[in-house]
Amino acid sequence: MTKHKLEVLDLGYKEYDEILNLQYDYLKKKQKGYRNDILMLVEHPSIYTIGRNGSEKNILVSQNFLEKNSIAIKKISRGGDIVYHGPGQIVGYPILDLNNYQKDLHWLLEKFEKVFLELLKQEFQIKAERISGLTGVWVDDKKITFIGIGVKRWITYHGFAFNVRPNIKYFDYIVPCGVNDKGVTSLERLLPKSYFNLSKIKTKISKYFAEEFKVQQIKSGD
Repeated sequence: MTKHKLEVLDLGYKEYDEILNLQYDYLKKKQKGYRNDILMLVEHPSIYTIGRNGSEKNILVSQNFLEKNSIAIKKISRGGDIVYHGPGQIVGYPILDLNNYQKDLHWLLEKFEKVFLELLKQEFQIKAERISGLTGVWVDDKKITFIGIGVKRWITYHGFAFNVRPNIKYFDYIVPCGVNDKGVTSLERLLPKSYFNLSKIKTKISKYFAEEFKVQQIKSGD
């Protein structure tokens, strides 16, 4: 049986709106029958995104503070509440046709979580876990991977954010995901004496993603 093909796009460092528009472009292509699935990996300038179930009440600082620190705010169509994206965090946008997998959003969330549970365990010997009733991947009650998805006609968009070495202080200015009794962490905080090359970690993410979804990873254009 031929595996589904996954195009992995390392998009470097891009503005959020540019990548959001690119997601919509690929979403339309998939709806029209584009064969390959897509995984976009990118870093963004500092921005808070607020999902369908989110509220600006979970921003703890003033508009003036946000403007002075060049932090944008964007309301978007994924699930979940508010989260920070910024330099040092790898954000992934999988454009998958769930008709080829399972048409089950709980299954999808668990698959995304499993990618990072395995990556942290196998590559960094970090014991991460799920927390019942909450999304994402956690280490000692601190979130290291955030997940928020959107689906149209069973094709996914939005995705996950993995904290490698972002400036954690930006999470102090919000109630991340609307959860006020948990913390946030990163690889840099868990392994403070290590150096993390983001390009290499993107390669690791795409490897574990392809293994978990049982797809053949290819470069764009193959």
